[in-house]
Amino acid sequence: MTKLFNDKGFWKTAMTLAVPVALQNLLTSSFTLADTLLVSNLGSVALSSVGMIGQWAWLMNMVLVGFCSATTVFISQYWGIKDIKKIRRISGISIVFALIVSVLFTTVSLVFTSGVVRIFNSDPAVISAGSEYLKLVCFSFIAVALTNILATILRSVESVRLPMYISGFTTVLNIFLDYSMIFGKFGFAEMGIKGAAVATVISSWSGVILLVLISIIQKNILIASPKKFFIFSKEEFKIYVKKATPVVINEGMWGAGTFIFNIIYGNMGYEYFSAITILRSFENIAFIIFIGICSASSVMIGKSIGSGKIERGITDAKRFSYIVPVLAVITAIIMIVFRNQLVSIFNMGSNIAEGTLHTAAVLMIIYACAFPLRMFSYLQVVSVFRSAGDTVTGVKYDLISLWAMSLPATLIAVYVLKVPFVAAFAIMYIFEDIPKIILCGKFYLSKRWIKPVTEEGKDALKKYNSEIIKGKAGDKID
Repeated sequence: MTKLFNDKGFWKTAMTLAVPVALQNLLTSSFTLADTLLVSNLGSVALSSVGMIGQWAWLMNMVLVGFCSATTVFISQYWGIKDIKKIRRISGISIVFALIVSVLFTTVSLVFTSGVVRIFNSDPAVISAGSEYLKLVCFSFIAVALTNILATILRSVESVRLPMYISGFTTVLNIFLDYSMIFGKFGFAEMGIKGAAVATVISSWSGVILLVLISIIQKNILIASPKKFFIFSKEEFKIYVKKATPVVINEGMWGAGTFIFNIIYGNMGYEYFSAITILRSFENIAFIIFIGICSASSVMIGKSIGSGKIERGITDAKRFSYIVPVLAVITAIIMIVFRNQLVSIFNMGSNIAEGTLHTAAVLMIIYACAFPLRMFSYLQVVSVFRSAGDTVTGVKYDLISLWAMSLPATLIAVYVLKVPFVAAFAIMYIFEDIPKIILCGKFYLSKRWIKPVTEEGKDALKKYNSEIIKGKAGDKID
């Protein structure tokens, strides 16, 4: 075990990649947390409404995550052999898909505004507040999509600092604008929930503009003539779609399943959804360090596999598979011990019901108990399997555990057995995370997730298997 982690090169690379990404996501989560905290001063209806619209935006982000993950598979492996031309063409394809998704969600939000809110809750006050917020905040969707895909491209070529700096800028700007526009400070008109939406739109687009301007100055991978990005062959497009489709289906269907959970909980009462909104804010923060770690592992494993260093990729996957569960257990303990203090932050204006705060604290215990299992599965599906080229297996495991087990169990619990809200919330995690960790663990040990997309990686895999036959390596990889 000591020998496994006694590698200064591993730690240096992992920290160089993980820390900036973790900081970027801390800032991004702070962006969302600022909205939630400030809106909580407007009461439970406003908090619940913003939380519901946040889930609609989150569904869009889950589809985008699918394209971002597929982009990482290709770019990290092509980065291993420094094929800049292919990196830019893959980037162009990714940008096109990101724009299509964000334009679609923006259009639906504008045309069916109240219908989107009504999915979660039929309370007239919630529909009114949610519609007011969605009509404005949807204009940030395209900016969010562009920022996500451009940041993914940069991280995949180990350029992680610029996305972090952009997130820092947009977070500070959003907090300032939130406070100013919601409450009418520094010469701004008092806009309430509308102010939160306008602040999000302005800060999101400012981030995109600044990212492009700095990229021009740096002359990084994002800067080249449009034809180098958007003139790609049919074969390249087909290969991308073949790899991306399972990932997009995975993230989209997983997002849709979670979306249905939120509909179930939203219709059990907006007070409960307020509790979920509070939990989600801390869930995002707890998740931060693991996004950084998984981003680092994706690049490191993908780069090794793409450049033909198969054993190095396997070793790095093993290291991360130890690191993530240990850190997840530590994080879970902190969440449980300090749950009441964390939840109380949202009651600064004394406008949140005690029942909502108590429920949020209980939900935090449930989430913390599931957290280590969830993070191990997340690492395997999103980082290890995908970055090594296997974008299909994770789909099966995610969809089986969610759609065939967790969702039916929760529906039966709520609508047939009539269990309390907290019990239903626990059932969701039990029936999703336990089956998934068993499936992921077995497949990880098989090593069948190694499927290079580069010719160098494919040749190295053949050589690796031939050495296994000769008794010079571990198990054969089919």
